[in-house]
Amino acid sequence: MTTRKTFKAAAVLVALLGCHMTSHAVDSTSIEFGTGNKTQMARLGMQWKWNDRWWQSNGTHVGGYWDLTIARWRGTQYQNTPDSVQNITSIGITPVFRFEKDSQKGLYGEAGIGAHYLSDLYNNNDRRLSTRFEFGDHLAIGYVFQNNLDLGLKLQHFSNGGIKHPNSGVNFAVVRLSYPF
Repeated sequence: MTTRKTFKAAAVLVALLGCHMTSHAVDSTSIEFGTGNKTQMARLGMQWKWNDRWWQSNGTHVGGYWDLTIARWRGTQYQNTPDSVQNITSIGITPVFRFEKDSQKGLYGEAGIGAHYLSDLYNNNDRRLSTRFEFGDHLAIGYVFQNNLDLGLKLQHFSNGGIKHPNSGVNFAVVRLSYPF
C-alpha cells in the first residue's frame, strides 16, 4: 500500500472513531505547542471525559479522558542537513489518566499512552523512526483555573516500541491550553 493510501486509511479510521466518540458530546478542545530535537510541533485536540472515578480519597480521585489529536511536526535538520525541512502530520488517539481534586480545579498530574500515525518516516537531527505507527506516551502537570481554563506542561516521547529499527525516539516539551464546553 502506498504512503498516501496508508495515510488516508489511517485518517478514515481516526475520523470514524471520532464520529463514534462525537455521539457523546465533546467535553473540551485543546491547542498545544512543543519543541524537541530541532523539531517544532503544533497540535489540535478534542477530549471526551470518562464518567468513572477511581481511588476517591481525601477529596481527590483518578479520572480520565480520550484525547483525539492532529498535529504538524516541522523538523529543521532533515537527514542531518542544517536548514533542510521535514514536515510531518500526525493523527493520534490517547487514553489519559488524571489525578485531580474532586472539584476538578487546581493542580493535577496525568499520564497517557496512545497510538499515533505519522504521514512520513521521521528523520531529523540524527534521530530516526523506521515506522509510521508510533506510540506516544506523556507525563504532565497542570492547573485548572476557576474559569475552567486548563494550562498544562507535558513531556512526551514517541517511539515504535522496538517494532522495527532504527527507533531513536523523539522527545517533546509541550505547553497545552484546553477549555471545556
